[in-house]
Amino acid sequence: MKKIAVLPLDERPCNYQFNQMLIKGMPYEVLVPDLSLLGNKKIKGDLEGISAWVKDVAKSVDGIVLAVDTLVYGGIVPSRLHHDDVETLLERLNVIREVKNDYPNLKIYAYNLIMRNPQYSSSEEEPDYYEEIGREIHLYGVYSHKETLGILTDEERTYFNKIKESINKEDLKDYIDRRDKNIEVNLEFLKLVSEGIIEFGIVPQDDSSQYGLTATDQIIVRKAIKDLNIELNCYMYPGADEVTNTLLARMINQYENKKPLIYLYYASITGGMQIPLYEDRILNETIKYQVLAAGGMIVPSLEAADLCLLVNVPARNMIEANNQEQASLAYDADRNLIEYVEFADYAISLGKKVIIADVAYANGGDLNLLKLMRQKNILMKISAYAGWNTSSNTLGTCIPQGMFDLLYPNRKENLDFLGLRFVEDFGYCSVVRKSISNQLVQPYHYFLLDGHRASYVDRIKDELNTFIEKELNGNYIFEITDIYSPWNRMFETGVKVIVHEKN
Repeated sequence: MKKIAVLPLDERPCNYQFNQMLIKGMPYEVLVPDLSLLGNKKIKGDLEGISAWVKDVAKSVDGIVLAVDTLVYGGIVPSRLHHDDVETLLERLNVIREVKNDYPNLKIYAYNLIMRNPQYSSSEEEPDYYEEIGREIHLYGVYSHKETLGILTDEERTYFNKIKESINKEDLKDYIDRRDKNIEVNLEFLKLVSEGIIEFGIVPQDDSSQYGLTATDQIIVRKAIKDLNIELNCYMYPGADEVTNTLLARMINQYENKKPLIYLYYASITGGMQIPLYEDRILNETIKYQVLAAGGMIVPSLEAADLCLLVNVPARNMIEANNQEQASLAYDADRNLIEYVEFADYAISLGKKVIIADVAYANGGDLNLLKLMRQKNILMKISAYAGWNTSSNTLGTCIPQGMFDLLYPNRKENLDFLGLRFVEDFGYCSVVRKSISNQLVQPYHYFLLDGHRASYVDRIKDELNTFIEKELNGNYIFEITDIYSPWNRMFETGVKVIVHEKN
């Protein structure tokens, strides 16, 4: 049994647990640091302890999948808040070089995010001042970028000048200085790839957009990738919380000497041309990266494929899952979800493994798709499903899941993860989260519940069980075995699900 160490991006289930769940029942063991070493949202992890864990675990594993943001900053959110100097940051990064020098046969895959720049004002995962001037900081970056490109309109220039006059200069400097430091880490990370210290790397972009500070940082990184001649060994595309799954799939496919062949199929002919919410490019090009990064290849025919990746998309602009009741009729006018589900059933009948990538909405599954899949009786016949957060989060979850089911089919553990995705992505993200959010009473709100396992979490469980009974239970029974709120807020939940086949 091969052992793979995983240093996750943070302590939430999507980063800490999904990778372990995905490979259960396979002849691989994933080793992760104890949760006590990792942080808690804005509280950074034990940086010395994390470095020590990486050095120690390297002795006994075949490969490492490593989140640089955890190694260097103590987690994804601390990467946006730190005040460390560049020398200190690069010294922490150098642990990767030390480990490779000590264990030259160790396979190291790693990823290092470009720092995000949200379009809205909120200090939930950003510095405190972002609560007041976050939108202005984002627009400052957008207008600076457009001015450089010569496409700033007169109206935008007027507002840009107002922002430059009114914005707190110290806060803006703090924000930009931190971005500059993080880019230095990004560039040093690329050097590790170019030297072969890191065998394969990804530079994901969390909550990216076409213009702004993240986009201009991306230009710097893309140039460095080209200058170092590492385009084939280091990819850059939208994503964050799913990348561990992707790199784990790539590593296991290499160990298995496999390159899964994937046939790509959309619910709408225009679907691949959409730019999803929170991303900076058309979906079709991101999907290519997601498949390649996981170790697969897209092929032009279903007959040649091992896996069929069915992507549920909007025909036009994507909206949030919370608003799908009002939008479903307009969505369905320009896509053919009926044919999409019929094709999924057809592919299954041919013996193909089917992956359902549900990116019709942001931050939740498409309830109309769930209805049709139930009617067609294919819910538990597919290999993989995801429909959570951003489109890249979804793709980087269901593509590895499908690949693992191809390598090691008929695992009960895969059915359990499939059940978890149905409960969490359809049930929680698209139904229960909105319902409970509307029930919150002061002093509690969307970003503050009454405890990780307190009364609001109990309500979430009750409503999820109601959803399960109404929308999921049939030939299979879905049982919630644990539930909590990882960051004591509504945005995500930590759920464990076991699926039982009805006698």
